[in-house]
Amino acid sequence: MSLPPEKATELKQLIHQQLNKMDVHGRIREVLAETIREELAPEQQLSTEDLIKALRRRGIIDDVMKELTFVSDIADGELTSSPKPSNFNDKQSTLLKKTNIDPTRRYLYLQVLGGKAFLEHLQEPDPLPGQICSTFTLCLHFRNQRFRSKPVPCACEPDFHDGFLLEVHRESLGDGTRMADATTMLSICDPIHMVLIKTDIFGETSLVASYFLEWRSVLGSDNGMTNIAVELLGVGTESKVSVGILNVKLEVYPQLNQTLSQEIVNTQLALERQKTAEKERLFLVYAKQWWREYLQIRPSHNSRLVKIFAQDENGINRPVCSYVRPLRAGRLLDTPRQAARFVNVLGYERASVIGGGGKHEQWCTLLAFLCRNKGDCEDHANLLCSLLLGYGLEAFVCVGTKAKGVPHAWVMTCGTDGTITFWESLTGHRYIHKPINPDDPPAVEQPKPLYPYRTIGCVFNHQMFLGNCQSSDSVELCVFDLNDESKWKPMSEEAIKSVCAPGATTSLPPFPPLCASVIDSSVTSNEIEMQLRLLVSEHRQDLGLTTIWEDQLSYLLSPALASYEFERTTSISAGNEEFQDAIRRAVPDGHTFKGFPIHFVYRNARRAFATCLRSPFCEEIICCRGDQVRLAVRVRVFTYPESACAVWIMFACKYRSVL
Repeated sequence: MSLPPEKATELKQLIHQQLNKMDVHGRIREVLAETIREELAPEQQLSTEDLIKALRRRGIIDDVMKELTFVSDIADGELTSSPKPSNFNDKQSTLLKKTNIDPTRRYLYLQVLGGKAFLEHLQEPDPLPGQICSTFTLCLHFRNQRFRSKPVPCACEPDFHDGFLLEVHRESLGDGTRMADATTMLSICDPIHMVLIKTDIFGETSLVASYFLEWRSVLGSDNGMTNIAVELLGVGTESKVSVGILNVKLEVYPQLNQTLSQEIVNTQLALERQKTAEKERLFLVYAKQWWREYLQIRPSHNSRLVKIFAQDENGINRPVCSYVRPLRAGRLLDTPRQAARFVNVLGYERASVIGGGGKHEQWCTLLAFLCRNKGDCEDHANLLCSLLLGYGLEAFVCVGTKAKGVPHAWVMTCGTDGTITFWESLTGHRYIHKPINPDDPPAVEQPKPLYPYRTIGCVFNHQMFLGNCQSSDSVELCVFDLNDESKWKPMSEEAIKSVCAPGATTSLPPFPPLCASVIDSSVTSNEIEMQLRLLVSEHRQDLGLTTIWEDQLSYLLSPALASYEFERTTSISAGNEEFQDAIRRAVPDGHTFKGFPIHFVYRNARRAFATCLRSPFCEEIICCRGDQVRLAVRVRVFTYPESACAVWIMFACKYRSVL
């Protein structure tokens, strides 16, 4: 492979620096003198081959190759003008594994070299070989690059030893192909977002900590590297409590030709914090004024769910508009309805609160939500709204209540023809909104709402925030003409932009890209199906029943499961006729067929089986008694981004009907 001249020069320079560092030239001179003195006759000439043999015999060539592993990987690996950032793990921080590196780009090498003081796991015994145990996983996001560490067993001092290579460059001002210097890197204010996830022995995930690492302190170090002890704080109600410390080492590669003084770095960071604080202060002053004006319209507005700020997982109040941003899914999701299905299969979990006392509010940043793979209704609504905005729709998050006054959030889209569509992010269902006119005479038939929403206090997206100031906040009576200020009181778009636009403040994390699924749907489907067969056989054996499986009948259930998922994604039913015809042919005259489909968003076969047994219809099939009983089960796993999945299971049986 030929290299461009500038890359070849850069490569030669790196190798030369490494050779000088190891004093290779001095060692070669010593070997040369020793060889001439001991092994050659006075008249004999020393050839290059003889010198190389002598160097190899003394292990000098092996030493050089070991030290040059990182550089040789650059020469061996494929070089592109815009390489995909990749992460690699190493047991020894000095020995780096292969990764795509462009010598014309600047990188930040972040190493996590263990943790300590995770006191919650102080009494945790060391896991035995092969034993399933709870694990920690560290997830990182930096400027559209995402990384994930190897899972390590939960312990007081977790054994993190991972390296992540983060590319640092400017996308704007024509600087995308130029290596970033110290001044350019100082102007990049995006933090490294670190999220620590705990996975228990049942596969359930929980959010342990979320931390924004200010990495630019490395720019003021003399040798281009620095060590940081990162203290991680808890989340939600424990956001002021330390959960542990990570030892982090940062290194700039290639080394900067000219470093900055620590004073310059500290001054820049202080100015950014000051600017951010001033913007947030001005927005808070404006928000208070807007709220006073809103209450003056009608005193009853005080009881409406008009939410201007929301706390994130770290207990920091952020404007709600900052939780939404147009998000493109690349080629991972093709349609808005497929995006709604993806959000729907992410798990639902309300934020926990110690000692009860109702719901603790916690709106997660997007990375924390995606890494945990579950969240509250607000997290689902924010993600769905962001995806729909990415598809070019006019989408808003709605904040209001469901039945019995339970607070809830859902998504609304406004069509160009005035059609208002509600999207329930927890189920994927869509509802067309047709307002009821209370002034119509009783003879006029009014539309009957199918949606579960009762009241609405406000709507917002990344650019707009509107408070409902109609006489009634009942959803079925609301008119969603958002341009009518007599019905919807808007906030200043400039004020929102000052604190919610990308890059407006250093306190707002940029949105991470979605990651493709790492689940093999066929393998996972087979594994769950085999586990369910074993569980059914054991259950029937306990009841004194034999179990005979019919593979062909199991296979015939596949089209039905595919049809169910297609209907969930598109709201269109297809393929049912072929499935029914195939079943009729497979079931002989005088026999009865029963089938029970069920849907899950997790892959735990034992948990799914226990849930199925709670259904009398499913239990009737699994515990079927009769003549010539044949059982069937089919599992189909449909994968989505972020390793989310929809798991469809169908149990079936056929038997001879005996009167």
